[in-house]
Amino acid sequence: MWVAWWTAPPARAPFRKPDASSGGARSHEEALAEARRAVGGPLVEIEPYWARAWARVLLGRPPWGVRAEGAASGSAHGRSSGRSTTAMTNAAQVTTTSIWETLGITARATADDLKRAFRQRALATHPDRGGDAEAFRQVQRAFKEAQRRIARRRPTRIRAR
Repeated sequence: MWVAWWTAPPARAPFRKPDASSGGARSHEEALAEARRAVGGPLVEIEPYWARAWARVLLGRPPWGVRAEGAASGSAHGRSSGRSTTAMTNAAQVTTTSIWETLGITARATADDLKRAFRQRALATHPDRGGDAEAFRQVQRAFKEAQRRIARRRPTRIRAR
């Protein structure tokens, strides 16, 4: 995934939507080429955590997780002291977000809709493409559960009179 800001540099607060973004690049070089085409000029690369923040926003989550907030005001190593808080927060997010919201579809989606939505979310959240590992695992879990539920549905029968 790549993101680009050219009207103004990105800022932590308030987090500003990028001017352009995409999640379909297969390599770093391909992402740079796509971003250069979108910008129409030269680029200055910045830290990849901005792309991860945008991926979290696309999933309906806040751009900065507990660890990122702790890193801004935390210890000299840049880590927050409350490791269990992070785990508890992630567990709460998993249980409070429905599988359908995580995938961006409704509960009446077909198997084809499910596959399409999963591929889109997987590209946006995959760690190799600048996404968040926990968000990617959450998308995978939601996909498996949605597959199970769709397979369990019984076809509607119409009776002739």
